[in-house]
Formats: sequence, C-alpha cells, structure tokens
Amino acid sequence: MTSPVDTPAGAPAAETPRPGRWLALAVLVLAVLLVAVDATVLGLATPFLSEDLRPSGTQLLWIGDVYSFVIAGLLVSMGSLGDRIGRKKLLLCGAVAFGAVSVLNAYATSPEMMIAARALLGVAGATLMPSTLALIRNLFHDPKERSLAIGIWGAMASAGAAVGPVVGGVLLQNFWWGSVFLINLPVMAVLVLVGIKLLPESRDPAPGPWDMPSVLLSMVGIVAIVYAIKEAAAYGFRWHFLLAGVLGVLALAWFVRRQLKLPKPLLDMRLFHHRGFSGAVLADLLTVLGLSGLVFFLSQFLQLVQGRNPLEAGLAELPAAVGAVTAGLLAGKAARRWSVRSVVAGGLGAIGVALAVLVLLHADTAYPVLGAALLLVGVGAGFSFTVTADVILSSVPKEQAGSASAVSETAYELGAALGIALLGSIVTGVYRGFDTPAGVPAKAAADAHDSLGGAVEAAAELPGGTGGALLSSAQDAFVEGLRIAAGAGALVLLGTAVAAWFLLRGQELEEGAGGPTGH
Repeated sequence: MTSPVDTPAGAPAAETPRPGRWLALAVLVLAVLLVAVDATVLGLATPFLSEDLRPSGTQLLWIGDVYSFVIAGLLVSMGSLGDRIGRKKLLLCGAVAFGAVSVLNAYATSPEMMIAARALLGVAGATLMPSTLALIRNLFHDPKERSLAIGIWGAMASAGAAVGPVVGGVLLQNFWWGSVFLINLPVMAVLVLVGIKLLPESRDPAPGPWDMPSVLLSMVGIVAIVYAIKEAAAYGFRWHFLLAGVLGVLALAWFVRRQLKLPKPLLDMRLFHHRGFSGAVLADLLTVLGLSGLVFFLSQFLQLVQGRNPLEAGLAELPAAVGAVTAGLLAGKAARRWSVRSVVAGGLGAIGVALAVLVLLHADTAYPVLGAALLLVGVGAGFSFTVTADVILSSVPKEQAGSASAVSETAYELGAALGIALLGSIVTGVYRGFDTPAGVPAKAAADAHDSLGGAVEAAAELPGGTGGALLSSAQDAFVEGLRIAAGAGALVLLGTAVAAWFLLRGQELEEGAGGPTGH
C-alpha cells in the first residue's frame, strides 16, 4: 500500500517527479537552519550566560548537553510518530513549539530554569530533524536528485552553524545574551506560514498504534546511559552512576525485545541487518562524539583565552562551515565516481588529522593554523555526513523513512551528548586541577575553578598582578584540557575512518534513471 502522497503502486519512482519539490525543499531546510543556529549560538553566548546566571561547571555542562540528551531520547519516538500522524503535521507543530520555548530560554533567570528550558527545547527539536529527512525521502524519488537534496539539506545545516555565530556575535555586542534565542522566531514564522502551503503530507499508510511503553523505554534507556557516562567522567565512580547505567542498559534491552515482538514496532530492528545502514549509523555516532566536545569549548577558547569579541569569534569559525557546505554539495557525485567507503573514510580521516593538529594548540596559536584545521574539519564532515545520510535513507522503503531518519538523527544527537559528556569532562577535569596563585582569596579561587568564565570574572575583581596570575593559570589549564580532548577526538575519528572502510565495503549509492554519474 502507499499513501496518497507517495508514488503510485507499480510506477517507477523516477518517472513521477513531484512538482514544486525544490520549493518544498527550501522550506524544509529552514527547519534545519533553525536547529543548527540554536546549537551554535549557545556556545558563543556561554561566557555571557555564565556571568549573568552564574552556573557551576556541572550546571554549565548540563545547559550544553541536556538539549541533546532529550532529543536523543525522543528522536526514535518522534520519527515513528511522524510516520503515523503525518510528517508535515509533526514538523509544523514542532516548529511552533520550538519558537515558543525559545522565548523561555531567552528569559531564563537561573541555571535551573535554563536547564529546564533547554530540555523543553529538546522535546520540540526532536520533532524537526527526522521529519525533514523523511519528507526529502518522499519528495525526491530519483536517487541523483535525492543525493543533491540531501547535500543541500546538509549544507544548510552547516550554513546554520556559520550564520549562528556571526548573527549571534552581532546580537551579543548590542543586546543581552537571551537575544540569541529570539532569532529562532522569524525563521519559525516563515517555516510555518510557507510550509502550510508548500509541503505535501506524508505518512506510513499502515503504521499500527504508537506504542507508549516503547516511547518511555527508549527515553529512559538513552538518557540514563548518557547521564551515567557524563557524571562518571566528571566525578569518578559512584554507585548511583552505576545504577543509572544499569537502568539504561536494561531499558534499552527491554525496548529491543519489545520491538522484535510487536507486529508494528516503534523501530523496525531489521533495519540494522543492512550492513550499510548499520555502518553509516555507527560512523555518524562516533564522528559526532569525536567532534562535539571540542566544538562546545571552541567559542570559549576564542573569546576567553584569545580575547576575541563575539562577532570575531563567530567569523573565526566560518571556515568549517564553508568547507562543509562545499563538500556536502559535491559528496553524492564523489561517492558515485569513486565509492561510498572512500568518500566516508576519507572524510573521517581528514577530520582526525585536523583534530590531531589541534593537539599543538596554545593560547597564542596564530589564526591561520586554527582556520586551516577548521576548514579541513568542515570538508571532512561535509563529505562523510552527506553520504551516510544518503546511505541510510536509500536503505529503507519510503514508508519507513521517518524511522530511518530518526535513527540517523539519534546517532547524531547521542554522539553529541556523549562527546560533550566525555570530551567536555576531560576539559573540565583538567581545568579544575590548576594551581591557585598565592594571594587569591578562597571565594575567588572557588569561582575560578568552577569555570573559565568564573575565572575571568574573579580575576577582574582582584588587584592587577594577582588577577593576571589567576587568569593566566586558568587559561593555561583550559588550553591543556582542550589539547587532550583534541587528541582523544583525533583517535576516535581515525579509528572510525578505519571501521567505515570495512563496514561500508561494497556499498553504493543508487543511480538515477539517467544512468551512472560522476564520470
């Protein structure tokens, strides 16, 4: 069976291109832009947020990663919900909620309120990403067109990563930190108003009921495991961290067992029997894990260590986005000309080399070195993420596009949460170990050890020599933590490149009706 918006049974997909599909794609990438901008501006706003709300180091990590925790826990459920009630409906409702909760983030008055607001934003964000990829799968039946559409989708995510810091930098120089969340509102408004007219509805014609126990099990399992890893990495072994980890493993095991027994599961576990699907998902998860912890602290390095203002910091991060946009648009053609595994493994290897270069980072590292490394990271990510997304979507029927997209996005968000938890905890752990210079009051020392933002503020209130010594010690410790995290990330990425080379052996992208491409 097919839904009214899918290709009629028996008709070749390539022969029935949907009118207006490129305009519809333009609307979909607005949702991607919305999420990407929100993710990047937070890092830029962190020093200002720290000064105003005064979160502890742990609270600051929670502000950074609770959004990813909640998204990771809900993506599979929301992807399945979109398959059932309609992906357009879920996307538009999620966009309205995302805009509304952005206001709550902007006007948060305490660290606890900010953490709660970020969690609610995660609930809304979980509706957006799987819906956009699933709608692309249903809009573009021709494989070559779909590869280009996915490349544009990925390029806009990268463009959002570039636009976010630049726009955020302008806002932070003229307004308070909450303004960086309010930029979501106009994008959301355009998405909803135009999407109502342009987007076709798409759903699984025979999805079965939405299984609430499965929803709860997936949420509890993922969040509990990530929480256990994050807290153990930051504070060492404690029995309640172990208990949370065991609870998470049991919940996910129960989830898998339940999916195998349900006639219409929330997530069809048979998708993982496809080696290309499993390899692409694993590559995404490990790649984001290796990158995200470093990226989260990069804006703080540029501002609080190298002394750049927010706009300069945003512009300094542009090479990564430029590389990702360019590579994303060329990735489909490159994978057809050479091979999927060559492009993915090569992209991951390039990121690993770039992170290895950052092991040499110092407070006074010249920008050309940093800019070149960021450009290489962007090119590698653009090639690998675009091709793995294409592999994942091509591996399933249109009716399961929501579930497959959700698995892809879950890997991405889970990798981001784990990366911030593990690599972020390395940075935080090394940072907290710096020696307090003589003459620093206990209160100032405690504030300085909590976060680098706290050290900057504490140093400003001390006499020149003492404050300068405190700030120098804190900055040196922060950079040392960043270097160690970069080394760990490089090892993860290089190992993932080797794994992708073997897991994606023989995997090819579909060819369009026009025959092979890339020559």
